[in-house]
Amino acid sequence: MVPLVAVVSGSRAQLFACLLRLGTQQAGLLQLHTGASHAARNHYEVLVLGGGSGGITMAARMKRKVGAENVAIVEPSERHFYQPIWTLVGAGAKQLSSSGRPMASVIPSGVEWIKARVTELNPDKNCIHTDNDEQISYRYLIIALGIQLNYEKIKGLPEGFAHPKIGSNYSVKTVEKTWKALQDFKEGNAIFTFPNTPVKCAGAPQKIMYLSEAYFRKTGKRSKANIIFNTSLGAIFGVKKYADALQEIIRERNLTVNYKQNLIEVRADKQEAVFENLDKPGETQVISYEMLHVTPPMGPPDVLKTSPVADAAGWVDVDKETLQHKRYPNVFGIGDCTNLPTSKTAAAIAAQSGILDRTISLIMKNQTPTKKYDGYTSCPLVTGYNRVILAEFGYKAEPLETFPFNQSKERLSMYVMKADLMPFLYWNMMLRGYWGGPAILRKLFHLGMS
Repeated sequence: MVPLVAVVSGSRAQLFACLLRLGTQQAGLLQLHTGASHAARNHYEVLVLGGGSGGITMAARMKRKVGAENVAIVEPSERHFYQPIWTLVGAGAKQLSSSGRPMASVIPSGVEWIKARVTELNPDKNCIHTDNDEQISYRYLIIALGIQLNYEKIKGLPEGFAHPKIGSNYSVKTVEKTWKALQDFKEGNAIFTFPNTPVKCAGAPQKIMYLSEAYFRKTGKRSKANIIFNTSLGAIFGVKKYADALQEIIRERNLTVNYKQNLIEVRADKQEAVFENLDKPGETQVISYEMLHVTPPMGPPDVLKTSPVADAAGWVDVDKETLQHKRYPNVFGIGDCTNLPTSKTAAAIAAQSGILDRTISLIMKNQTPTKKYDGYTSCPLVTGYNRVILAEFGYKAEPLETFPFNQSKERLSMYVMKADLMPFLYWNMMLRGYWGGPAILRKLFHLGMS
C-alpha cells in the first residue's frame, strides 16, 4: 500500500519536517532496553496494570523512584502502538508499520513484564489475579488499563469489516481498511460516525472526514462525494473557540453534519448504515454509503466494571486533581480507564503522568498531595494533509494554549508537529518518563509575552 504524499509547502517547514524524520530514524538506536518476560514474583512495591501510554510512562517514572526490580507491568500484548498516528494511516499519509514497536522494546529496562491479562482486582487485600492463575500483591497499584472498543454493540459488526467500503481508524485491524475505502470511492455518500459513549481522542471521528474531503479534492472526486458526519453529540466540539473554527470549515467545504444521530446497525452486504435519532428514541433512518468510517462505542474494560475500584459507570474512581483513588489511598489511576472529566488523549496522559508522579512521591513519604491536575488535554484537529488546528483545553472547557498565536487557525507548523514531532516526543521522551506535557513551555511563552 503506497501512502498519499502530503503536500508541504515552504522551505523552512520542509527542512523542519526533514530534520524531525531524521531524528526519528536516529532515535531507533536509543530505544529502551528489552524487558524480560519470565516467572513473576508474587509481590512488588509498585504494580502497573496495562502496557499502553499511561502504563509504560508511569513504569519508567516509578523505576527511578523505587528501582526497576521493585516495579512490574501486567500486559498481555506483544506490541505497543502509538495510536494517534492512525488518523494519518487511515488517510494514506503514514504507514501502519510506523505506529508499532515490540512491547519488550518499550518496557523500561529491568522492570518485570508479567505477560498476562488481569482478571480480578482485590484492593482490600492489595492484590490482583491474572488469567494464568497468578496472584500478585503490591504496596502501590497504578491502573492504566485503557478503554475498551465495543464494535459488537453495533449490529452487523465487527463481521461487517470483512466487506469493502468500510473501515475504522480505531483498530489496528481496520485502520488500513479506511484507506482502502477512500481509494476505492467512486460516487455517493461518505459517512463518518461518532457513538453515544465516551471515546478516546474525540476529535478523530471528524479528522478523517476532513482528510477524506481533501483526498477527494486532490483526486477529482469531490463533486461526486456527499460527505456526512453523523454524530450522537449536540455540538461539533466541546470548546467554543475551536467549535467556531470547525463550523467555518464545515460551511466552506460543504460538509453535512447531523447531530444526535447514533449508528446502531451496519448492513455491510447492502452498504447501508442505520442511525437512531437520540432526540426521538426508536426513530431510525437508513442511509446507503459508498464509504463508511465507524467510530465504535467504547467503555471501561470488563475487568473494571464490577471491580471495587470502579465508580457506578465502571471507570476507575479517582480524585480529579491528584489521580489518587477516592477510597483506596495506595491505588492510582491514569488515562482512558479513569473517570477524569476531560478528553481521553495521549496528551492528557502525558500531563497526568507528571501530576501522578508527584502525588505518589508524597504519598510514599506520608505527605498530602499538593500538585493539582487542571484537566489539560490536547487534540490536534487535522483539517487537511498539511493543516492542523491545535486544540488545547482543560476541565473548564476553556483554551489552555501553549503557543503565543491563535491556535484556532489552521497551520502547517501544527501539522508538522502532529505528524513528526509528537511521535518523536512520544517514543523518546514520554515513554521514558521525561515528558509531562507542555505546561512549562506554556509558562515560558507567556512569560516572554508579558
